[in-house]
Parts: sequence; C-alpha cells; structure tokens
Amino acid sequence: MLSHFRWIDGHADVWSVFRDPAALAEIVEALAKPFRGSGVTTVAGIESRGFLLGGAVAVAMGVGFTAIRKQGAIFPGPKVRRVTSADYRGNETELLLQRASLAPGDRVLLVDDWIETGNQAVAAQSMVAECGATLVGLAVVIDGLPDDRRALLPPVHRLARQDAL
Repeated sequence: MLSHFRWIDGHADVWSVFRDPAALAEIVEALAKPFRGSGVTTVAGIESRGFLLGGAVAVAMGVGFTAIRKQGAIFPGPKVRRVTSADYRGNETELLLQRASLAPGDRVLLVDDWIETGNQAVAAQSMVAECGATLVGLAVVIDGLPDDRRALLPPVHRLARQDAL
C-alpha cells in the first residue's frame, strides 16, 4: 500500500492513494483494525486529508465522524478553538471544533495521513477534552512524531515510520 506514495521534496504524495480504491480500502482497514472493539464512538479528522481518511475509517468502524476545521472555514454554532504551536514549516494553525459534535463520555479516535510535530494532535486532544470527551488514540499512515511529543498523546498506531521510508 505504501508503494503508492510518490516522494516529492521529502514528503509523500498521499493523494495518489485516494485514486486507487484497493489501496485506499487497505489503508482504511489497517487504520481501523487496532481500534475495533475499543469503544470508539466517533472518529475525528483534521481538515483536509484527515476528513477523507477519517470519514472512511468512521464508516468502516460503524461510528460517526467529527470534523476539526481550520481557520476561515464556515462552521456554524458554538466552537472550541485552539491555536497550535508552530509546525515543521513554522506555521501556527487555528483549529475549530463544534461543541455540539462531541458529548461527555465520547471516545474519539483521531485519524490523519501524517503526524510530524504532533502540534495539531495535541491541540485536538485539548479540544476533545474541553467537550468532555476522551481522545483514545491516533491512527496515522506515516509517523514522524518525536518521542517528547509522543509522550503527550494517547497511543499512536502507524502504518509506517517516516524515518523508515
């Protein structure tokens, strides 16, 4: 499945996976499998590739999907907001979560294509907690997370390590 990635300027082009239904199905199942039976009530994804993968994993697990949007997105109703620490490019990002999308007791799985600094995941975890829910894990295709950031998060299931590719 990872053979579908093209490497461009040191980054995997994950968009090619979305064009191949067999590869996409394989990745979705591999992301969902470790969390089946763990009581996940919703899958969250951060705009934009997290929407694609997270939505697919939610369907595969038979649970709902919770969107975490980026600044400038139209998102009605009361929201929880966080500004992330700078990412690998030096950019801070404001994330938004509709308060009504999570309830106390919800068990959330965060799904994304790539985790590099963990800043968005740490912000998402804080937002989920503010809504009374719990982030129970992360499922990512490529993991480049440093150990000090990993210690701040729940278990991370990865399909590949960035340094092994």
